[in-house]
This record gives sequence, C-alpha cells and structure tokens, in this order.
Amino acid sequence: MSSTWHILGAGSLGSLWACRLARAGKATRLILRDGQRLQAYQQAGGLTLAEQDQTTRFAIPAETADASGPIHRLLLACKAYDAAPAVARLAPRLAEGAEIVLLQNGLGSQDEVADQVPHARCIFASSTEGAFREDDWRVRFAGQGFNWLGDAANPAVPEWFDDLQDAGIPAEWTVDILTRLWRKLALNCAINPLTVLHDCQNGGLLGHLDEIDGLCSELGQLLQHCGQPKAADDLGEEVQRVILATAANYSSMYQDVRAGRRTEVHYLLGHACRTAARHGVALPQLEHLHQRLVDNLRARDLPSA
Repeated sequence: MSSTWHILGAGSLGSLWACRLARAGKATRLILRDGQRLQAYQQAGGLTLAEQDQTTRFAIPAETADASGPIHRLLLACKAYDAAPAVARLAPRLAEGAEIVLLQNGLGSQDEVADQVPHARCIFASSTEGAFREDDWRVRFAGQGFNWLGDAANPAVPEWFDDLQDAGIPAEWTVDILTRLWRKLALNCAINPLTVLHDCQNGGLLGHLDEIDGLCSELGQLLQHCGQPKAADDLGEEVQRVILATAANYSSMYQDVRAGRRTEVHYLLGHACRTAARHGVALPQLEHLHQRLVDNLRARDLPSA
C-alpha cells in the first residue's frame, strides 16, 4: 500500500496538515479543484506556512481529481457539504481498503461519504487546532490544539498513525470518536448560530446566557437519547468556558455569513434537529433557533440547508 498522503481541501486545516507532513518528509500530494486552481498553485510555488514570525514554503506536488493513479490514503479537509461529492468524484481512484480521514465539522457528512465508497475505511477526526488562510496558498497556524481520530466500526489503529507524531500533529486514537464529535456539535450548536443572530463576537454571547442555558439543557437531552451521555456532561459549563476563552473571536459560521458563503448549518443545527425528530424528542428552543437561523440565511440569499 502506498504511503502517500493525498489531501483534498487546501483550506486552513488541510493546508496546515499538508505543510507539517511535508516538513516531516512524508510523501504528500494535494488534490485541487480544477486545472485553473492547479495552475494558480504552481505559479505560487507551493503552500506557505506561517508560524509566529517564521514563514516556510513547501513545494508539495499537486494534481486534480481527474489525475491517474490509485489513492490509498486520503485526508478529506473540505467543507461538510462538499465531502460526499468530492469523494464520489474520487471513488474510481480509491484502492480497495483505502483509508479516508474525515476532517469535517458536524455530523452527517461522514455517513454520506461512507455510502459513496463502501470499499474504503472511513476514519473520523475531531480537531481543536486553530488555523486560518492569510491569502491563497498561505496558512497561519493560529493556535495550539489537539486532534482525535477514530473509527466506530473498527478500533484497530492504522499503520500510518505514527506519521502524525513524526509531523508534530498532536493526535490521539480514540474508540469514543462519536462522543467527541457529538460534544463538538453540541458546542457549535450552542454558540455559532447565536453569534450570527446577535451579530457579535463569541464574547457578545455573555449577554445571552439565559438563552444559552436553555439550549444546553435541550442539547443535553438530545445527547442522552442518542446514547452519548458522556458528551452531555457539564455541557453548559464548557460552553461558557469556550465563550470566555474565545471572546474576541468570530465563530466560523459568523465568518461564513459575513463573507456571503454557504454555512454548514445542515450538518450542525440541522443534524441535531433531524436527530431529535427521529428519536421523537421535542426540543422547542433548538427547533426555534434553527428556524430563526434559516430565516436569517434566506433573507441574505444564502443556502439554508
């Protein structure tokens, strides 16, 4: 099996992983959207990683999805709504038993990907690392964090897992990856939509703690019904800790809305509401929040699903 890391999604986290893997001498290849993006990347001379006051350019090889050659290992670092279409396009190149690391926000896209490629192993990832694109092909490592990876269907640690330690990517293999993903989804549902609706930085939510407490109570009920009681532990307290720790930041959903981009609401708040309906759990505050957000997005002519 090839040891090459194919990486689709040259956004903030995808670029951050690619640069660190390349720096560690791991075989790395970017998969870009089309020939125009590939040409722009080649003209730039590679990806640039900015850390504190140091910048380094990595001339990582790149190709389009239509290139030839099998893919044995794929890091999928695109938006949740792009994940399944991207993998469908790559499916003919995915070798039998290929491994796909899914680095998407929320829940739902992972199952969509798995349905596209039953011959591949899908590994879920949850990251708290901070990075943002300063420009095309230039990413800044903004904050230390951690990565949890796991496969709910197969607890065996992949052979390549040590690559992450070699590359300085802080990571742990966990059998409780779904708990991690549900916990992060709940945190995002309690914070991100409200920053859009109240038009504020995360810290602005300190003026809306009663609203947040109600949402956290309902999210806790949902997690219990989903068989994820650990994800519900002290949820309200952690939400407040996150708000305080990131008070000066704008949530990713807020940034998407302000930039006129599609949000991942379908895989965050939408997924929570659909799951509640499937379990027959009435969560009126969460459902009302979802409707308010949908109305807000439609008023801006942005996709609401």
